[in-house]
Amino acid sequence: MSKPLSDQEKRKQISVRGLAGVENVADLKTNFNRHLHFTLVKDRNVATKRDYYFALANTVRDHLVGRWIRTQQHYYEKDPKRVYYLSLEFYMGRTLQNTMVNLGLENACDEATYQLGLDMEELQDMEEDAGLGNGGLGRLAACFLDSMASLGLAAYGYGIRYEFGIFNQRIVNGWQVEEADDWLRYGNPWEKARPEYMRPVHFYGRVEHNSDGVKWVDTQVVLALPYDTPVPGYKNNVVNTMRLWSAKAPCEFNLKDFNVGGYIQAVLDRNLAENISRVLYPNDNFFEGKELRLKQEYFVVAATLQDIIRRFKSSKFGSTEVVRTDFSTLPDKVAIQLNDTHPAMAIPELMRILVDEEKLQWDKAWDICVRTCAYTNHTVLPEALERWPIDLFQNLLPRHLEIIYEINRRHLERIAAKYPGDNDRLRRMSLIEEGGQKKINMAHLCIVGSHAVNGVARIHSDIIKASVFKDFYEVDPHKFQNKTNGITPRRWLVMCNPGLADVIAERIGEDFIRDLDQLKKLLRFEDDDALIRDIAKVKQENKLKFAAYLEEHYKVKINPESMFDVQVKRIHEYKRQLLNCLHIVTLYNRIKKEPRKQWTPRTIMIGGKAAPGYHTAKMIIRLITAIGNIVNHDPVVGDRLKVIFLENYRVTLAEKVIPAADLSEQISTAGTEASGTGNMKFMLNGALTIGTMDGANVEMAEEAGEDNLFIFGMRVEEVEEMDKKGYHATEYYNRIPELKQAIDQISGGFFSPSQPDLFKDIVNMLMHHDRFKVFADYEDYIKCQEKVSALYKNPREWTRKVIQNIAGSGKFSSDRTIAQYAREIWGMEPSLAKIAAPDDPR
Repeated sequence: MSKPLSDQEKRKQISVRGLAGVENVADLKTNFNRHLHFTLVKDRNVATKRDYYFALANTVRDHLVGRWIRTQQHYYEKDPKRVYYLSLEFYMGRTLQNTMVNLGLENACDEATYQLGLDMEELQDMEEDAGLGNGGLGRLAACFLDSMASLGLAAYGYGIRYEFGIFNQRIVNGWQVEEADDWLRYGNPWEKARPEYMRPVHFYGRVEHNSDGVKWVDTQVVLALPYDTPVPGYKNNVVNTMRLWSAKAPCEFNLKDFNVGGYIQAVLDRNLAENISRVLYPNDNFFEGKELRLKQEYFVVAATLQDIIRRFKSSKFGSTEVVRTDFSTLPDKVAIQLNDTHPAMAIPELMRILVDEEKLQWDKAWDICVRTCAYTNHTVLPEALERWPIDLFQNLLPRHLEIIYEINRRHLERIAAKYPGDNDRLRRMSLIEEGGQKKINMAHLCIVGSHAVNGVARIHSDIIKASVFKDFYEVDPHKFQNKTNGITPRRWLVMCNPGLADVIAERIGEDFIRDLDQLKKLLRFEDDDALIRDIAKVKQENKLKFAAYLEEHYKVKINPESMFDVQVKRIHEYKRQLLNCLHIVTLYNRIKKEPRKQWTPRTIMIGGKAAPGYHTAKMIIRLITAIGNIVNHDPVVGDRLKVIFLENYRVTLAEKVIPAADLSEQISTAGTEASGTGNMKFMLNGALTIGTMDGANVEMAEEAGEDNLFIFGMRVEEVEEMDKKGYHATEYYNRIPELKQAIDQISGGFFSPSQPDLFKDIVNMLMHHDRFKVFADYEDYIKCQEKVSALYKNPREWTRKVIQNIAGSGKFSSDRTIAQYAREIWGMEPSLAKIAAPDDPR
């Protein structure tokens, strides 16, 4: 019998990882050794694994810089329209492997490191995740950067270089414990500081109205220092830029005014200014109206707009003298996309620059502003909508408050002319919400100040037009669009699941990586025994690999033959991890009741972070770990049911668990999950979905065929109907014995014998004020899960459905999403053309 292939030999055979040419490998080894030699400190002659990682990262980075410089030169010469994607979050994860994939260097690097006696996967594990995001919104921004570069768009991602990203999660005695994410501790080889582009940002002060215009004076200044990270397109030699701003105190900070605390205290107080870029706010779908957060939002906007206008004014490479003074062409050269309302201050800030500094007439400036900006809405949950208290603005950004008042005055004048006497409509549509304390509704500001407003899945865009922003849709129906989210197939298939990518490439070639719709060609093979066998084999290998990972890192042994049933996402009531818990308890009770029955074995994995201030979410984690503790130690159950809480879920863990999943849980109450993107990743990686008709699940069912997903639960219309007539949890509790049993066990301390009333708050919420109607969907969910278990017993039929899902997932490439943004919002044309490589003659 031939001896089994090593991991490295297996990787070598995978064609989608690029060719390992002899010259290429030799060059990589030479450059690796050069970097290793020069990054090692003189008095240290033994290299650590981290030294090897940095040597490899810098070697790969060398392949980026020539393309990066050439791409930027290309933009200066051609002077195309540029798109600026403004986001307070970019959830990038690791960069090394993604860069190798997009440059076609993966096999060459693997071979080079192997010849040097190193294992590339071990080196990759040294890299810290860039966790500058909370979840979907931040990861979407990262996928969009990849697609914009791969489609040859002159695009820039602008955000904040948080010193501390999303916290690391530890589970201690079943509870979530947060620790700071010091991701920059060892340095970041992918960023380049650009102090020559430092920009001042102003806060506080007062406004002077003179005959020669308006001045914002006596402000406090914070400097914005940019750090650039290259963003490579897929094998097209394009390298775009993500520019993240870091806050610096100016040298004279607190020293210019006579400071009683003296010199030492003045220098220590520089921290106050620099705190702006210290830490990411860890809330997902929740608004916390803190002054520091408003400072962050204005900081990124003010620095970015200065950059945009500098670049607009001087279009030619290396030229600093101004060539453009006429701002009427700004919308032809610049598109600004607002990723949710977090960068909404771009609208009043652009108005301030055009009116106060460039001296344009209001009407002209407003026309330019609206034609330049576009807004993406990400949620309809009321607690997530940004509403800033006016007194905070008055103090921090007094000129912007005046501008917002003027925008609102003209906006309401227009509405009043259209609907004379309809004062209630004026109240509903105002940018200023009256009441206890007056607040600015940032979503209303974004809609009024943008030429396009989009939701992120068809059902979400419909809900926006029908309810949340109905009044605005009636006035400006042309503004409202849909752009269903997508994911990059480079990271989420080629990189994280090379085995599956290769099985696909063997059948339909490699072009699907650039044009994911080509996955439809797999339908010709839906009954092909060889493909069915290969797909199932890749899944089994991924499961074995993930099982080994869990055993190594979490000391838990799982049955790789069991169904891997996975729900990974932020912990939130609307995402209904509690519904999953009720299924686990029900399944447990059924096994206990009939231990001799042939149950389909399951390993149920739930992972995700809870916002540190979100008590209910933290209790949900405690409940999951408590249920796991009972279930996993019950000898009657054995390995037919295991419950694992996946600690510290993040991009890098997603890349490991998603390729190993059999079942994807997408079970939010219909009408609450704007789109979801994890759902798409599971679909592309050969898991089947159990889900409600919510977000992009609706379109996934449409693309793959509803019979190929496990759809259950109320539809949006039924949820609305129930809201009208009232939801009464006790009716379900009294009518459904298994539900009553599960709830009684949770509330009676069966899962928390040492603290019997530990979960009384959760049970009380479920019984008396559950906005997300967990019990209403319980019965249908349990029945649907029975269908899942039955199908899993028929591997061939299961895998046929998997193939239909993969074949139907082409729509959910972020390349398609970005092509639609480009054509329908930004007025740009995407291109799959390569640009010249740095070593090509120009």
